[in-house]
Amino acid sequence: MKNQILHVTYLFLVFSLCSVQASNKVLLDDYGKKKIQVSTSQADAEIIVNGKMVGKGSAEVLVAKDDCVMVTAKKVGYLTEQIEFCNQKGMASPPKTHYFEMRADDAFDASVQTDIANVDIEIQVDQMNKDKSWKLINQIVLNYIDVIEMTDKETGYLRTAWSLQTFEQNTIRTRMIIKESSNDPLVFKVKLVSEESGGSMTSVKDDHLYKEWDRVLRSYNDAISEFQDRVK
Repeated sequence: MKNQILHVTYLFLVFSLCSVQASNKVLLDDYGKKKIQVSTSQADAEIIVNGKMVGKGSAEVLVAKDDCVMVTAKKVGYLTEQIEFCNQKGMASPPKTHYFEMRADDAFDASVQTDIANVDIEIQVDQMNKDKSWKLINQIVLNYIDVIEMTDKETGYLRTAWSLQTFEQNTIRTRMIIKESSNDPLVFKVKLVSEESGGSMTSVKDDHLYKEWDRVLRSYNDAISEFQDRVK
């Protein structure tokens, strides 16, 4: 009986010691941390801390002692907002709260989502000969982009130069490519190429910085339908 009591007592002491150590570890982990309540003007905007989403609309952000965190607020159709908070000696202490006022994305507002960007659209010509249709194609192209980089009537190939437009957090480049894909019947493929860099003031020559964009600037939105309506 005495041995059983000693055994139980021993187990109790071990459990108590482990509990104290665990509590001390929590206290040490929390020591010096700063808490910031972050919120956004858009209730469904993602709040991202060091690349990891921690909430939407609002979230509590912890900054460990002697550390910094990067907090980002993102939502489609709005500019990405970002701020760094540091909890380091000699630097201003992080605020208790921070509010992101989300601003409309000017590139998003100046464009429309479409399924005709970056795909070949076939235009079959039944009522015109090649000379007349080729002349009309050139006229339509020049209504939208006034610099033709390459053209060859014999092979039925035309490519415009890039048309560049810069926004606060994005750069959009657009071009048209026309290819004759069949002579009998006469068929042309028209492609409206739309690409984004994800950054402002990107050079049109930095091809590696651009990727296909599933939107087109409003100024080019009617281009494909104009080809379909007029080249017949």
